[in-house]
Amino acid sequence: MQGSQSKIKNALTIDVEDYFHVAALAKSIPTSKWDSLECRVEKNTDKLLELFASKNVKATFFTLGWVAERYPQIVKNIAAAGHEVASHGYSHQLIYSQTPKVFKEETHKSKVILEDITQQEIIGYRAASYSITNQSKWALDILCELGFKYDSSIFPVKHDLYGIPGSPRWPYNLTTDKNNSIVEFPISTFNIANYKLPIAGGGYFRLFPYWFTKLGLGSINRENEPFVFYLHPWEVDPEQPKVQASWFSMFRHYNNLDKCYARLERLMSDFNFTTVEDVLITKQLLQPRETQAAFNEGTL
Repeated sequence: MQGSQSKIKNALTIDVEDYFHVAALAKSIPTSKWDSLECRVEKNTDKLLELFASKNVKATFFTLGWVAERYPQIVKNIAAAGHEVASHGYSHQLIYSQTPKVFKEETHKSKVILEDITQQEIIGYRAASYSITNQSKWALDILCELGFKYDSSIFPVKHDLYGIPGSPRWPYNLTTDKNNSIVEFPISTFNIANYKLPIAGGGYFRLFPYWFTKLGLGSINRENEPFVFYLHPWEVDPEQPKVQASWFSMFRHYNNLDKCYARLERLMSDFNFTTVEDVLITKQLLQPRETQAAFNEGTL
């Protein structure tokens, strides 16, 4: 299915973090060492920005506060190119390993950093390693308190690190435990005989052959729904430093890094993409910012 054959626009998302932030390598790289390691996120994010410019595609960049604080030019470049800047939290810690107090402090800190750099309201959030689960749904109420309009953290699968099995597959209005409301854009899955197979990108994009990813994502569009696709800047960097970890963690992180960029180029040609915000506006789950501003000011 060529992109020109489908009118559905899907959400292209980048989780802006460096290779040493990844949960799979956390046991080998303590946070205390992050500042001493070679930063590769600037170069890798620029590589993605150049690709998206060549394809005339806009994306949502869920940006880690730790990165934005140290390398604000990354965020400026993203915003200047017309992409959406959203929050990926501050320190890339799993939410269910944090207290609500720490989570709120870090999430607020990240939001303020990004808003100071972009001079725009940050309305979208994605948790580190999709760690909003049944054990950490309380985080959704905190996101509402902090003014986020949408979340893209819930993976409707069973997994060792994340997932809420049985949750909806398509974007929807989610009512929290405290009766707050936030739009959820769940991570996309391929429905095979009622089994939800992760198909939305990242390690799955590198693991599965390209034809299978295209089949799975295409099946979502054939259901007349948009999918969300995600990737990390380090996934287009096969020359990154090799960190020693368990064989499974190393497989998760390093498998097919050398094939990822070329696959992403093909994906750009096979599907239509835009930002998360634009997809949710099209689905009438969010109001355009100018409409919302007029409503808030009482002029609409």
